[in-house]
Amino acid sequence: MPRVIGVDIPGRKRIEYALRYIYGIGLTKAREICARSGVDAATKADKLTDQEISKISEVLQGYRVEGDLRREVQQNIRRLIAVNAYRGQRHRRGLPVRGQRTKTNARTRKGPRKTVGAVRGKEARSAVKTDAPK
Repeated sequence: MPRVIGVDIPGRKRIEYALRYIYGIGLTKAREICARSGVDAATKADKLTDQEISKISEVLQGYRVEGDLRREVQQNIRRLIAVNAYRGQRHRRGLPVRGQRTKTNARTRKGPRKTVGAVRGKEARSAVKTDAPK
């Protein structure tokens, strides 16, 4: 597993796909990085020489990736919350931010269903069976 700017990238994958394990690098940027550093995109990450890894690292210095990018995103979210923007309110409440519906779906952001006084799932089905008259 080669290490590029502090991130272990998978060695058995082509370098254009392995670079995507770095936060902030997608397929287009990965291909651009390969072209700018002069590394063949089809090369497996394990087969890279130290010189090629250093070239890739040099090219990556021009991009905002990993810790810097994560910090910037978090600061943007904190700013939205601080100025009480609508998007900031959605972040604060843990609801979808980009206009998705919440009456149904949105379980990823909202978490598991919260019920008041009712039992859901297997417990409810088993309770119905035991309460039935004999």
